[in-house]
Amino acid sequence: MDAKPPIFATLGCRLNAYETEAMKALADQAGVQGAVVVNTCAVTAEAVRKARKEIRRLRRENPYAKVVVTGCAAQTEPETFAGMDEVDLVVGNAEKMDPETWTRLGPDFVGETERVQVDDIMSVTETAGHLIDGFGTRSRAYVQVQNGCDHRCTFCIIPYGRGNSRSVPAGVVVDQIKRLVDTGFNEVVLTGVDLTSWGADLPGVPRLGDLVMRILRLVPDLARLRISSIDSIEVDENLMLAIASEPRLMPHLHLSLQHGDDLILKRMKRRHLRDDAVAFCEEARKLRPGITFGADIIAGFPTETEAHFENSLKLVEACDLTWLHVFPYSAREGTPAARIPQKVNGGVIKDRAARLRAAGEAAVSRHLAAQQGVTHAVLMENARMGRTEHFAEVSFSSDQPEGEIVRAVITGQAHGQLVA
Repeated sequence: MDAKPPIFATLGCRLNAYETEAMKALADQAGVQGAVVVNTCAVTAEAVRKARKEIRRLRRENPYAKVVVTGCAAQTEPETFAGMDEVDLVVGNAEKMDPETWTRLGPDFVGETERVQVDDIMSVTETAGHLIDGFGTRSRAYVQVQNGCDHRCTFCIIPYGRGNSRSVPAGVVVDQIKRLVDTGFNEVVLTGVDLTSWGADLPGVPRLGDLVMRILRLVPDLARLRISSIDSIEVDENLMLAIASEPRLMPHLHLSLQHGDDLILKRMKRRHLRDDAVAFCEEARKLRPGITFGADIIAGFPTETEAHFENSLKLVEACDLTWLHVFPYSAREGTPAARIPQKVNGGVIKDRAARLRAAGEAAVSRHLAAQQGVTHAVLMENARMGRTEHFAEVSFSSDQPEGEIVRAVITGQAHGQLVA
């Protein structure tokens, strides 16, 4: 085996990217060499297909490396990847964060370990053994505060890949953010699988809003705090208070909405109805005028009629959504929805997803147009591009200090970006 540093490939969510950084550190400490590590996603059947394609590509490009497959797809479908000739080792989501896994691989790994190392993820009760400092751009760091999910939406395979919800204690989170701010980060993003469930397993059962208020109080030098995807029906009073009163909490929320029709929401086993989503957005906008919303929406759920779908399209306007993540429905074996007769064919699903994306693109254009002449505080991600408080990209014609927050007047828009 060539004595080369390991190659890491990440598919899927920001949390996966965060955990890849943690694995890099563990592999480095263990002296792992000549390995290719693929951190997979299982959110859709397409994500699994992409993982298989990526594994085959990396094997072709690295014929003498040992290929290690991990992540959510490896956790939920270990036999799929163990059956691939290109794969030497399949490692579960808990095992990938265990230093012993990487020690066993070590500098002398020749494939002698047990080929499939995937245990019951539901037995995992702790998280945050793999906290890392500084993942992200030089300007923005991501901090994992929660993992897993206690809910069982009928379309979702992720709880079977991530396990039940586990929270990082607030003191650990605050200490990490202090270190990040001390090293120069101006923005921190809190991440997790089901962020609004943070605290349910901790003493005193704190809520996400308590964590946000504590961070802002105890880390006064943190310029900007963001929270990633949340479940609006689970938002607590303190989080609403922070939205209303804390200018350092950025005015952009990504919502796990999934659909705009009550019947489909019930069949998805979601915990909110359409009116709940609309009411939350109206209340948040009242508390924080100008706040922007992103949202996850699924097109083509089994039994979705054109009328059901139209309610999702109308939700974009009703909630004034700006940044959409559209997912064409794909059945995931092992989920209840996969047993529902699929009455929407692939062509219709693709068309509905395209219509949702078009609605999202139109919403983005409207938002960008409204920023003409507005002065924004822009966090520079590189010399020529930064993001506003609302997460819109801003392009500059001259170099700006990377990692710094600069005030800029928006003069126009081009190619989905603001221009300053």
